[in-house]
Amino acid sequence: MSTKIGFLGLGHMGAPMAANLVRAGFEVLAYDPVPAAQEQARADGATVVATAAEAAADRDVVITMLPNGKLVLDVYAELLAAAAPGTLFIDCSTIDVADAKEAAARAVSAGHRPLDAPVSGGVAGATAGTLTFMVGGAAEDFAQAREVLDVMGGKVVHCGAAGVGQAAKICNNMLLGISMIGLSEAMVLGESLGLSHQSFFDVVSTASGQSWALTSYCPVPGPVPASPANNDYRPGFATALMSKDLTLAANALQANGVHGELGTLAAAVYARFAESAADRDFSAIITEIRDNSTGPS
Repeated sequence: MSTKIGFLGLGHMGAPMAANLVRAGFEVLAYDPVPAAQEQARADGATVVATAAEAAADRDVVITMLPNGKLVLDVYAELLAAAAPGTLFIDCSTIDVADAKEAAARAVSAGHRPLDAPVSGGVAGATAGTLTFMVGGAAEDFAQAREVLDVMGGKVVHCGAAGVGQAAKICNNMLLGISMIGLSEAMVLGESLGLSHQSFFDVVSTASGQSWALTSYCPVPGPVPASPANNDYRPGFATALMSKDLTLAANALQANGVHGELGTLAAAVYARFAESAADRDFSAIITEIRDNSTGPS
């Protein structure tokens, strides 16, 4: 393929995303400061470069997958100056909506075309190329990005203007965090009442309490063999990341005057859980609920 891609951020999500682009035939220049990430990128067939600026120079598309908004803005200060005019910038990080809009404004001022394109689907989706992309930015830029995003994703949705992709992501993850807490409380209650996990699953998965958290990510071993609960809650989607996303959502609730009691509470619950379980999958919240339960009174 003729499209030349720069990819920055080769962590648990970025590495398999970049690998899928290489397998699809794209020429990928990759950058990450972590030596282990560089080695993996080379093994996956990407060309690893020494600086972020090198990854952006003479590229048609520059993709970033970074931990937070400050880092995105800091890296953009280097990338925007190094890139050729009109480069398509796709930020797949999950960051604050305000930071996404600021990154987009800076890209436009530098003569480039920005999209915010956070993802849902976790490491499994990144590896399989089945991520959901929630994209904000100009429609014509989105149309060009489809060639690249379709390789990494199973569903690609244009949500609106700059920053609206991030809005979709934090709303989705706020609902997911709330759902997992509610599901876990219901399952622990079922345990205390003598209801087996499989019976709970068999009933609720086809009843009005059904949710993705249950049918795809069940927080107990057994009913959904692919869920992290069957692998000692190895992520998956780490608690630290869920806590980060819920904090973004809680901040957005407050900043926009939305009365969001459950979203705010879910952020507090996961912030507390992250203090001791940051590297466990977020579905492990059921273990804290179970540990803090006292049994029948």
